[in-house]
Amino acid sequence: MKSNKKTRIITGAILIVGLGLAIWAGGWIASILFILAIGIALYEMMRALRTRGHQNVRWPIWLATILSIPIILLGDNRLLLPIVVVTSMITITYVLFHGEPQLEDITVSLLPLFSVSLPGMCLLAQINAPYRWLQVMLLCTTFLVPNMGDMFAYFVGSRYGRRKLIPAVSPNKTVAGAVGSLVGSEITALAIWGIVYACTGGAANQQMPPIWHFVIIGLLGGVIGMIGDLYASLIKRHCGIKDYGTIFPGHGGMMDRLDSTLPVALMIFLYQSMMWPAP
Repeated sequence: MKSNKKTRIITGAILIVGLGLAIWAGGWIASILFILAIGIALYEMMRALRTRGHQNVRWPIWLATILSIPIILLGDNRLLLPIVVVTSMITITYVLFHGEPQLEDITVSLLPLFSVSLPGMCLLAQINAPYRWLQVMLLCTTFLVPNMGDMFAYFVGSRYGRRKLIPAVSPNKTVAGAVGSLVGSEITALAIWGIVYACTGGAANQQMPPIWHFVIIGLLGGVIGMIGDLYASLIKRHCGIKDYGTIFPGHGGMMDRLDSTLPVALMIFLYQSMMWPAP
């Protein structure tokens, strides 16, 4: 048990350093790394569903994801919704006209689109934020708010966890861990705001959002991150697997690491679109 905990901590530390370097580099380096991560997570999700025996249609989602990458990186976020709608209609039509269609064939086929591809494109869109400081702030918020919350949940839950949160979905998560997660997410969001505020001239930066925005973002990000984690756990439980993959010792696969990040990426993208709309 101690060895597994140590492995998890070491792997987590390496991932945090790698993430920090990617965000610091920004631009095409960050874009390529995030695209690879999204592609691996999408593959892991589809593979998990296939393991359960679902005949999910994959090519429309892969096609939409690939076509979305240059569109998003060129800064045209307005096409994101039409791409999702068209892809959904193509997938539904394909299922209806092949074999003996079942309702679950449609829902399972669309699951990776809304669980991985869409929020993944929202993550890429943050790289195109109009200011460099804003790119860093949005990306750090997307990654660190749910993942630091997860780290707080792990340590608090391991020490104080007694009452299970939702044992039917995730037997290891506790109420104490959930509270620790929210506290960790809130602290992280406020720390990100404070650091960016200090580094950009504070009140002199007219584009800097007020601190109360990040009070709300910390709370919502913590809740959404936990829901995303539980949602991914429910899929794993349905598919009869422990982890989505094995590429990260002690952490599982890419989807295991992005399960709480991806839904938060969608939330931050909506916030970005309202506060700094594309011209």
